[in-house]
This record gives sequence, structure tokens and C-alpha cells, in this order.
Amino acid sequence: MPRTVTAPAAGGRAPEARDTGNSAVTPVDAALPEMPADPSAVDTATAKELSRVLFVRLRALEEGTAEYSYVRNSLVELNLSLVRYAASQFAHRSEPMEDIVQVGTVGLIKAINRFDPDRDVEFLTYALPTIAGEIKRYFRDSSWAVHVPRRLQELRLRLAKANDALEQELNREPTTRELAEHLGLPEQEVVDGRLAANGYTAGTLEAPGTADADQDNPLEQRIGIVDDGFDQVEAVTSLKPLIARLPERDRLILGLRFVDELTQSEIGKRIGVSQMQVSRLLANTLANLRAGLDADETG
Repeated sequence: MPRTVTAPAAGGRAPEARDTGNSAVTPVDAALPEMPADPSAVDTATAKELSRVLFVRLRALEEGTAEYSYVRNSLVELNLSLVRYAASQFAHRSEPMEDIVQVGTVGLIKAINRFDPDRDVEFLTYALPTIAGEIKRYFRDSSWAVHVPRRLQELRLRLAKANDALEQELNREPTTRELAEHLGLPEQEVVDGRLAANGYTAGTLEAPGTADADQDNPLEQRIGIVDDGFDQVEAVTSLKPLIARLPERDRLILGLRFVDELTQSEIGKRIGVSQMQVSRLLANTLANLRAGLDADETG
């Protein structure tokens, strides 16, 4: 009877051959070493030796098969310590460590897929830069609150390192000119980099107030100001239909007084009446407009 192989879940023991009736077939993982119950817990030397054997076996398998997946998953579990090490280098970032490890695991899988065991390179030496690069790419593409060009993202990192170095050297915050001279950049480029750094994180308008009782309300209620322009717009909108109903002479006097800013005497000469008459006409017109506004508000 023929013998077939069933690949187990990653991390389990190597599968055993089963007899199905025709001819004896050597199981595809006969050359595999026995896997520990917890591959991620083995020491570095053991993980290195097991990985070497598994990489050789992986090259002999067809991608997409169950056996291929089993061997590759075993390699992932054996080398998760590399991901944890690379992720620890970014522990100072604000993103959850669980997310960083997940991204680093993607980098580990890419390193496993691309690694050539025939080359005289240790997998650790090849994998760490790949994992770290994947994590850096994640921060560059996904962690910025506002998208900025890659050039400015990289400039932000250079500025941060230069700022720390100069601050220790000068015992004070470095100026824009000092940063520009240190990095060999134009001052305007340093200014652009600092502005771009503001896009890395974003605050929230719902942030709670400070310990000060006078500022204990959310930020959205503390950063706004009362704009008098809205009242003016509302007043003009309400006045338009009232002014349109005024006699032509009254509209002319209003325009000369409040648009052309003429004095009452100048208006009188323009329309051929005395200054006293202009004053009386203007007072009556304004009184009628106020009355119309009051009627709109009460109505």
C-alpha cells in the first residue's frame, strides 16, 4: 500500500508516514531533525543548527505545499528571538510593542523566503537587517499622523541625532544655524525638517484640561476665540432687506455716511440740504432700521 505524509501544525513533531496500500514512499521530512515542543524557547546554538538543516530541506520542497509551509513555519518559530531583539531597538517609540513584533515577523518571513543557504552568510547576519528594515519601513509609511515626503522623514531623524549631540556638547539647545553647520545643510532645509517633524504625531481636541481648575475643560473648548466678524455678517444679512425698503434718498444718505464716510455737512452739500436736515434724516433712518431688527428678533 502507498504511504503518504500529512504535515502537522508549525511547532509540532515531524509527521509520521502512513501506510495506504501500494508502495513504500519515504516521507518528505524523513531528513528533518526532531523539533522541540517549543521551538522559540531553544538556545541560540540549537536554533542555528536546526535552521541550517531546515533551510537545506526547504530548498528541496515545492513552494505552496503543506510540507513547505511546515518547514518554513518551523523556521519562523525557531528565529522569533531575532524579531524580539530587533523590536527591542524600537522600544522607545510610542507604538505598542506587539505591533512592532508583528511587523518584524513579516520581515523575518521575507528573510526566510530570500535566504540562500549555499552562500557563505549566516542567517542571523542576513535576517537582522531585513527585520529592522521592515520595522523602519512601517514607521516611515504608517506611523506618521500626516504624510510627508521620505526625504523629510529621514531628515527628521538626522536632526534628532544632531540635536542630541550638540545639546550635550553645548549644554544648551542648538540653534538652527548650528544644526545646519553640523549637518552641512542650508538653514532653510533645517527649518523644513523641523516643521515636518510636527507631522509625526497629532494631538486630539478631546484632550483633558490641566490641573488648573480654570482650564479643566477639553482642548477644543480652550483654543477657540469669539470672532466678532460673525455678528457683523449676521447684522448685514438682517439689514439688507430693511435697507432695500428705505426711500432712495435715505439709502443715498446711508451710503454717503457709512460707505464713503462723508460728514453730515458734506452730505448736505451733496444732496442740497442743511446739515441739520441730514442729521434728522439719518437719525430717523437708523431708528427705523433698529426697530426692524428688533421686530425680526422678537418675531
